Amino acid sequence: MIREVGVPGDLGWVIKAHGELYASEYGWDTSFEALVARIVADWATDRDPARSAAWIAEVDGRRAGCVFCVDGGGDTAVLRILLVDPSARGRGLGGALVDQCLAFARRAGYARMRLWTNDPLVAARHIYLARGFRLTASEPHTSFGAELIGQTYEMKLAP
Repeated sequence: MIREVGVPGDLGWVIKAHGELYASEYGWDTSFEALVARIVADWATDRDPARSAAWIAEVDGRRAGCVFCVDGGGDTAVLRILLVDPSARGRGLGGALVDQCLAFARRAGYARMRLWTNDPLVAARHIYLARGFRLTASEPHTSFGAELIGQTYEMKLAP
């Protein structure tokens, strides 16, 4: 089941899940968790509900994934902090979360969607490419205690 963020504990879970998962799977340090905390805090305090939304995927009543859609300015929506817990992978939740985000962005009147990710996130990249996102920029950087290649993807939403 996918539902909108709004149950007490949702925002804390998003931050905790990202911190623990990315440390475990990629060796990233707490600066990544801090980035996620800033994204979540900005969304929670500054959002316009007509322009930004967030969802939690649940499996058997437990949080298992999330995605945020935030206003990127003008006619651009930004997909942020997609995550699927390892115990829930293989169920199509990542794709369903991205689809939810895309549908919201279209209803909100955005003309395009952008996202930023990093090269080790192969499964997420597959989801983005399968939905029509195209790589528009790639740049090496040192972040989260790792050497990474940041990647920007974009997708046109309006005809």
